[in-house]
Order: sequence, then structure tokens, then C-alpha cells
Amino acid sequence: MEKHREIEKSIIKKYRKEIWSKFVKAIKEYDLITPGDKIAVCISGGKDSFLLAKCFDELNRHNQFGFDVKYIVMNPGYKSCVLKDIKALAQALNLDIEVFDTPIFKITANEEKPCYLCAKMRRGYLYDYAKKIGCNKIALGHHFDDVIETTMLNLLYAGSINTMNAKVASANFEEMGLIRPLYYIRERDIIKWAKSNELSFIRCGCEFETKGTDGKRVEVKNLIKQLENTYKDIPKSIFTALDKTSH
Repeated sequence: MEKHREIEKSIIKKYRKEIWSKFVKAIKEYDLITPGDKIAVCISGGKDSFLLAKCFDELNRHNQFGFDVKYIVMNPGYKSCVLKDIKALAQALNLDIEVFDTPIFKITANEEKPCYLCAKMRRGYLYDYAKKIGCNKIALGHHFDDVIETTMLNLLYAGSINTMNAKVASANFEEMGLIRPLYYIRERDIIKWAKSNELSFIRCGCEFETKGTDGKRVEVKNLIKQLENTYKDIPKSIFTALDKTSH
């Protein structure tokens, strides 16, 4: 059996409970896909976005929701070796990707803390390109742990209660939306899936990240892990409270 077939099979068989069922559950519960949608699945090169792409690939193969899909990779200024690795991964996973270039890394290079500006600019470029190729939604690979970590970051360091929603209407791009179908999936299960298939993914790809500047997000991730060691249902409790608030 070809490697990509084994990977596809693992999503719907071995990790059906941890990944596939939760992926479909989020789509149905939050009405993330409407018949006729054209969705741009955004691949950064990391484990989350590549898993998202393979889940969409499987879903599209069965044509259950009546949608079309494009797999797009934004190049913010990666080194050639990073972009080469992303393309090789896409080929190994049997994904037909479209790569488009942006000047984001050049623009953020002199920023002391470039991550916020980089993330904001990425979103804008993704919406813009998706709209140009006829898509009405972009899909991002944020998972369960991203949701609670982002919320805790905002609560502890920004003094606000803001979270990542499963579905968001764009404020700047008319008739465009953002969806997060990995909303219910734990990061630890994505890591298990990647390791069991012997897959290695890139992290961020920018020079700032590779210098080891992990920032407050890693602090919050570690804090949640400590709390979870004391009481295993704490992440679930945080997520449930946020989900109720966002409805």
C-alpha cells in the first residue's frame, strides 16, 4: 500500500475516535460547510494544517457535504529549504497544493515582537488569495488546545475574555468566512497520529521562531499541563465554559 493510503486509512480507522469523528462532529455541530462552498484549506507546513488537509481530502473524496476544496500554501518568505520540505510533504501526502508568495517576513523583520503582526498579515493575505481563486471560506488548523491556550493568554496577559470560535465571518472581506474543523481535536492526538505514520513537519519556519523565542504561549501551555496533572478535566472545563460563552 502506498504511504499516503496508509496515512489516510489511519485517520478514519486507527484514529477514528480521536480525530475523524471529532472532525466531522465540529463540521456538523457548527455548520461549518454548506453545499456549494469552495474552501481554501490553508497549509503552513505544520502537523495541524497538514492533518486538516488530509481530513478535507478524505471528506471531499466521499462528497458528503457537496463542496469544493483548494489546498493553498502561503510563502511569507521562507528559506528555500523550508519551502522545499513543505512541497515534499505535500507530495508524500498526495496533496495538490498552490503556493503563493508574500513579503511578510521582510515587513516584520525589524519588529521586536513580530508574531502578532505576522499572524495578522497572514490572515489578510490568506483571505485575499482565497477570494481571488473563487473560495468563500478559509479553513485553519487550530485545534482544541489552541482554543484554550489563546483564551488563557488573553485572560492573563490582555485582561480580556476572547477565544477562537469554530466559525467566524470576515469583517474585511465581504462574503468570506473562516472555519476551524479541528476544534474538538486534542493536540496530543495529532502528535500521536504524526508519530505513528513517521511524519515530520516544520514548526514555524521563520528566523524569529527558530531562535527559540517561544514567548507567553509556551508558558500558558505549560501552566495548563500542570493544572491538568492535578485535575485531568481542567482543559475540558475551560473549553466548555468558553464554548457556552461564544454561542
